[in-house]
Amino acid sequence: MSVKHISDIESTAIKDGTGVTRKMLISAEEAPNFAMRCFTIQPGGRMPNHINQVEHEQFVLNGHGKVKIGDEVFEVQKGDIVFIPAGIPHWYTNIGEEPFEFLCLVPDKPDSTTILEC
Repeated sequence: MSVKHISDIESTAIKDGTGVTRKMLISAEEAPNFAMRCFTIQPGGRMPNHINQVEHEQFVLNGHGKVKIGDEVFEVQKGDIVFIPAGIPHWYTNIGEEPFEFLCLVPDKPDSTTILEC
């Protein structure tokens, strides 16, 4: 068991994104079933279309964004819950004037990210 404060966790830039950082809140080494991350996409930032081998459960903490899941585009905001099945193409973009932040939980299973566009 552990207790941390999000302000004590270092942000790392996501190389495939533009203006995207991640905080690893609970890593696969800390928990047996899920990892918990917090992503921040700055105004004008985006994460390109990509596929992961694991599902994503997400909760929007702040801001406004667009999320494309498969062939559907959704506008999301604080309080929205997003589910992205494994193997489905998806992307994110911040459409607001403040950071777009969301929690992202993924199962502790082998994963890779395949970028579908440059």
